[in-house]
Amino acid sequence: MKIGFLWAALRVLALGVAVALGAAAHAHTKSESYAIYEIHGSTVDLTYSVTESEAVRLAPAIDGAQPAHGAPGAPRHLTDEELGGYLNQHLSVTSGEPGHEIPAVLAAPARALTASAGFRRFEFVFKAASAQAIALHSSVFFDLVPSHVSFARIRTDNGEYIEQLFTTDHRDLALGGESPLQNASFWKYIGLGILHILTGPDHIAFLIGLLLISRSFRDLAFVVTGFTIGHSITLALAVTGLVRPHAEYIDVLIAVTIALIGAENITVATRQPKWVAVGAGTLLIAMAALKLFGLGSLPALLLFGVGLFSACYLFTSCQLHDAARLRLVVTLVFGLVHGFAFAGDLIEMHLPKGRMVELLFGFNLGVEGGQLTLVTLALGAVWLIRKARLALPRPLVVNVLSASLVALGIFWIVSRTYARV
Repeated sequence: MKIGFLWAALRVLALGVAVALGAAAHAHTKSESYAIYEIHGSTVDLTYSVTESEAVRLAPAIDGAQPAHGAPGAPRHLTDEELGGYLNQHLSVTSGEPGHEIPAVLAAPARALTASAGFRRFEFVFKAASAQAIALHSSVFFDLVPSHVSFARIRTDNGEYIEQLFTTDHRDLALGGESPLQNASFWKYIGLGILHILTGPDHIAFLIGLLLISRSFRDLAFVVTGFTIGHSITLALAVTGLVRPHAEYIDVLIAVTIALIGAENITVATRQPKWVAVGAGTLLIAMAALKLFGLGSLPALLLFGVGLFSACYLFTSCQLHDAARLRLVVTLVFGLVHGFAFAGDLIEMHLPKGRMVELLFGFNLGVEGGQLTLVTLALGAVWLIRKARLALPRPLVVNVLSASLVALGIFWIVSRTYARV
């Protein structure tokens, strides 16, 4: 039974590797850029970053020619003046009420900044006519790649933090006005937390994994405590602007936590973690290798590190006599990842200055209430099924659900990393 299920689990992991390789081979590199806006009264400071591969797309357009498929020769390297000039034509700021907008002026030519390897970074300083009703506009790359996405992080003058995705269908963002949470009651903050956990399929899947791995209330208390501490820390860090990770990285890492919690259940059930650990590590390290060829959204070093951590953790977890305390630490790490996701919805709602502590406490209370509700419902359902003598053997239920979590996690990892454009 154990050996048979082990091979079934390995087939799931092998399928995940094959899917990742196949998806990457047929997927295009995602077209992305990154913007950071700092609003200071009527002054808008903008730092814009593009990858070298994105800059290459612009050369034929700037030269007045369409890109030719399979054209020989190395792509032309754009000068800072050429790339900065293109960005300047497609980034703008206005102020004033709709219908009476006044374009902001560029205080100085675009200035090239030192950037990480593989990136080009520029600084712009816009001077608006007033600090009222400032609006941001971006059409960078949409004329060349309609599926391009620009990830923008905005810090306003009144302490709000906003995350915005500029796409071909959403090129404008109007700032100002009162946050919808400014006059919300404390109960509204609690309700937001409950709604977030109950409507998040990835968070629900992770909680199911925690339930499956907990063989006693003591185990459950350890893992839930670790998860709570973790997401509370990063939720506070993210909404206060102290730490702002890439949202697309967090989505993939959440999928990794789901696959890992399912894989850990498999290693505990089989007591043979070697091949499961090797399979998990191989998948993520293979994705790191593909990133070196420009395929995928996560950095190769991050994927390699996560792959190494996954293999070591899965190999270690079932070797310990009492792994509950280890899971407290690991679920704390997993909670750190989920906390950034919890912060995403709040940031998009323009956080109210002066009510941050109240908001964080209420939202966290709601998240815990949502988690407690799900756990209670799950345990209640198990009790009713046992009472009705309809329960299947626990190993079978755990094995099937754990394998499903691994498959679901791998699917989300691959789909969120290798999205077609």
